[in-house]
Amino acid sequence: MDSKKLYALALNPWVVVSMLAAGFALGLYQPGVARNLGIVGDVYVDMLKMIALPFMVSAVIFSLQRLFREGGAGSLLARVGAVFVVFSIVVAALGAATLLVIRPGEDLSVQTRQTFGKIVGNDLNSSDTVMSLQGIDAPAKSVNFADVLVSIVPSNIFAALAGGETLKALVFALMFGFAVGQVPSRIADGLTYSLETIYHACQTLMRWLNYPLPIILLCMSASQMAKTGLGPLQAMAQFVLAFAVASLLALALATLIIWKRSNASLGQTLGALRGPFALALATRSSATCMPIMIEGLVDRLGFARSRVELLVPLSVSLLRVGPVIYYVAATLFIAQLYGRVLGPSELAIVMAASILAGFASAGMTGLLTVSLVGLTCSYLGLPFEAAFILFLAVDPICDMLRTLVLVIGNSAAVSVVCAKPLKI
Repeated sequence: MDSKKLYALALNPWVVVSMLAAGFALGLYQPGVARNLGIVGDVYVDMLKMIALPFMVSAVIFSLQRLFREGGAGSLLARVGAVFVVFSIVVAALGAATLLVIRPGEDLSVQTRQTFGKIVGNDLNSSDTVMSLQGIDAPAKSVNFADVLVSIVPSNIFAALAGGETLKALVFALMFGFAVGQVPSRIADGLTYSLETIYHACQTLMRWLNYPLPIILLCMSASQMAKTGLGPLQAMAQFVLAFAVASLLALALATLIIWKRSNASLGQTLGALRGPFALALATRSSATCMPIMIEGLVDRLGFARSRVELLVPLSVSLLRVGPVIYYVAATLFIAQLYGRVLGPSELAIVMAASILAGFASAGMTGLLTVSLVGLTCSYLGLPFEAAFILFLAVDPICDMLRTLVLVIGNSAAVSVVCAKPLKI
């Protein structure tokens, strides 16, 4: 089998889903063996993260430099801002509508409430929805917009790169790219060639790391299932189902947008999204998906490389559509769990707070991402701290969906900002 066929097989959605299912089965029936496989996934994700930030920084600086030389930077950035705002509002409304229709937090069975009590309070007799953790909860630290602005400016770019702080690295790359764009070509050409070399080298490394993806996915899913088991998933099944429905609707809408914007056939569009789909499920890291997103939009669908290379890193860091849907869904689920009926103004607050929390989630994973649900709940006085552990228990599955929506949704946003390619 040649390398192209092997690469296509590694990113085939059916192969990805099959290996995911096999991993869950292995973790469920052979937990002892599965736990030892977790190190494979940890090493793989660390290798991807090692490449992601140098790739993003080189792509943004190189693209901005080229954009300033070609002209039209102001109109492009204005279009980016408008598209990002519209996309954020649409996905927030989609998440709210889905939760209001399905209502996963209402009419729960006694058994489910007892399971919630066991998970949260370690109390075998708990059957109500007022779930409190044993001991005294630490007061939640409020996060305002000023804190977010302060936190995104890097005091030391090397520390930001070493710490994997994506948003800080992006801010540096944008500012440096704007400055380089004003430097005469005869001086800046040396940097241009260096950045282009780094960019293509990172893209090649990322492509090599895609070949073992099915095996990596098997190991990661098996290890995760062995750690958590089925208990938390069964208890939170209704929330996970509602969030999955909202995510699938967002994915369908994003795919439709890309199809219509690309002038490609539906089959060609789905083929271009196959790689980002597989890598998002496997890694649960949007930053590591940037090279394959660019490859799909440029090489397979024909969008302008100079625009895509700038817009993909920008959208991954700033347009957090996956987390926005998650924060809306989680907040409404908690409100339903505690019997809180929300009016139109309160729903608007939830959506606005979720968009802000989504922006603040850039560069965060796992526990930190889930903890920002407290930001949206605080505006309504909902006791998120008591339910935090419930969301944390099922976050591996939700994280897959968040990353998938972010990667495909951002690809759709980039396709709207870019000019339509010629018919392919």
